[in-house]
Parts: sequence; structure tokens; C-alpha cells
Amino acid sequence: MAGGITQAEYWNGEVGARWARNQAVLDAVFAPLTEALFARAALRAGESVLDIGCGSGATTLEAARRVGPHGSVTGADISAPLLAVARTRIDAEASGAAPIRFVEADVEHADLGGSGQILSRFGVMFFADSGRAFANVRRMLRPGGRLTFLCWRALRENLWVSVPREAVLPLLPEAPPPPPPDTPGPFRFADADELAALLRGAGFGTVACEALDRDVVLGRGSTEAEAAEAAAHVALNLGPTSHLVREAAPELRARAEAGVTEALRRHAEGGAVRLRAACWLVQAG
Repeated sequence: MAGGITQAEYWNGEVGARWARNQAVLDAVFAPLTEALFARAALRAGESVLDIGCGSGATTLEAARRVGPHGSVTGADISAPLLAVARTRIDAEASGAAPIRFVEADVEHADLGGSGQILSRFGVMFFADSGRAFANVRRMLRPGGRLTFLCWRALRENLWVSVPREAVLPLLPEAPPPPPPDTPGPFRFADADELAALLRGAGFGTVACEALDRDVVLGRGSTEAEAAEAAAHVALNLGPTSHLVREAAPELRARAEAGVTEALRRHAEGGAVRLRAACWLVQAG
């Protein structure tokens, strides 16, 4: 992380608070990916589920609805601001579903009991030590259980990130350095072969990585201009491009907003900006 801060400090600071404020926006953007995750997980009534990196709770709530009142669901995250939002959603959105507990915990080290199903929507790429984390996840998986998760493929394949990023890069005084290998970050597991080897080394016997491509809606509006402005807000405040301008001077920030809005307007149609998201849909047991 920039400035040497830890993942816990990062997600409990301004970024976590901003994501918490924009929970509904993020849930809407990731909706088609969430649908694919649950289709693959195929949760059954009565199962116990652990949701890794549960954030503001959308996937935890969905798991609770699917396993029903005789199941149980735990959502784990290191971000107190996101968990605070998640806890407010239980009574409002999970009536008649499985009981839910939200736990502030680092799954790399925590013992959260045994689960028949473990899932994650983009929560597994941020461990300090991936091998140790996945080995711990494997220990928490009951015999016959499965781990199902989504992670991003390469940045260049994810147009929802690369289009706004390419609009910002020419405005920066210097290009950002590439992240060191195997460090926490959204595109850490872009190489499926390396990811599969990591999971097998952590104790998983079977690993399947399926390429998943979905168009996600970054912004909507009554006009193409409004949709592009809404999409630029997501890209520059919530997406991976946001770190490029997080500490930028107001003048540079304004230029970035204008440039990204113009780039995204070219992808606006029918009141929405849609761009491809490219993931690995992974299942291991």
C-alpha cells in the first residue's frame, strides 16, 4: 500500500468509509457478477456458509436467503466501516433467512469455525500472505465442502478499469510504478495457472478456474452525459483507478474528471455506461 500502510489501515480509513457510503452503487455495479458467483456456488438449504471479505454484506445477505432459516452464515471482513453498514441491513433485508453474524477478522489468521461452503466476491486478493491465507481457508472448510470465489483477470481485459485509467494516465506527472509481484491488489491473480498452483499448494485437491465476462453498468442517467458523469464518479472514487487521483491537486482532479467523463461518454447508450468486466470464477475443494 502507498505510504506503507496495512490493508487493515487502508480499509478502516477513508477508503473504507467511502465504500460504505456508496454501498448501493457498488452492489448495483457488481450485480451480474454476484449472480454468476451464486449460480456456481449452488448453495443448498441448511448449509453453513462463510463469506470472505463480505464488505457491506450484499453477498452475505444473499447467502442467508439461499440457505434459509436452517442454515447459518458468517460474513468476515477487516473493515469496520463496511461491517457497520452490513449489520444495519440484517433486519431490513434478511427476514426469514439464515441467522447471520458479521465478524471483524483477518481470514489469513482467524479461526471462524467449520463451514460447508466458503465464498468470496473479490475479497481474496488482499491477503498479506496468500498461501497462508488459503491454507487457513482450507482448514475451515468441512469435508466435502467447496470454496467459490471471484477475482479479476488482467487489467487490460477489464475495460471498466482500463478505459478510465487510460484517460487519467496522460495527465499525471509520471506513470505509476507497477506493483511488486504477489502483493495485495485487485489484479493479483490474473494468471490462472499460478492461482491454481497456489490453491493446490494450500491443500485444495480440485481447482477449476472459469473465465467469466460480463458487462457492468458503471453509471445511469436520463441522458448520455448524465450516465457518463455517474460512471466517472464510480471510476474515480470507487474503482481501481481512484488511487491515481486520490491525493491529486484540485486542478488535476478536475481535469481527470473531465477526461474520464468524456472517455466514458463514448460508451454510453440507452442511458447507461456499460463496459466489460473480466474475472476468474474459481471453485476449489
